[in-house]
Amino acid sequence: MDTVFSISLPRQAYTVSVVRDVLGTLLHRAGLCGSCADDVLLAVSEASANAIDHGGPARDYVVEADLGGRWCELRVSHTGTAPDPEAVARRFTTDHTPLPGLDSESGRGILLMRYLMDEVAFEGEPRTTVMLRKQVALCDGESPAAVGRAPEPSYVLL
Repeated sequence: MDTVFSISLPRQAYTVSVVRDVLGTLLHRAGLCGSCADDVLLAVSEASANAIDHGGPARDYVVEADLGGRWCELRVSHTGTAPDPEAVARRFTTDHTPLPGLDSESGRGILLMRYLMDEVAFEGEPRTTVMLRKQVALCDGESPAAVGRAPEPSYVLL
């Protein structure tokens, strides 16, 4: 199943949860295994948070996803100021990027994205874009949509 998803959102912190909710539903309905979906959602959350924090003066940012075959590709982009390309290149390509201090509130997003995804790339002007790519697995080897039935609801009895 090939699925294309695109959403434009204001650079506001609450929109990260909007992206997670909408994209999470799409991934679930496509039949991705929970582990793959969790990795994708965390990585796109980090990329979205970076666009919100560092994408000024752009007013919005865009999240796009292409889900087809065995790959999920996501792009998070904005038209704001691009960061220093050399610093970003070091964070994306260095195998031994130092971790931020224990009391630091930021600085782990790129490391998380690199750990969770199979490919992570950065593109500068005219749109600052983070591309995330992951080879995905389907639950039980097959998408519920592929066999013509809705996924079974899961219930927890207390």
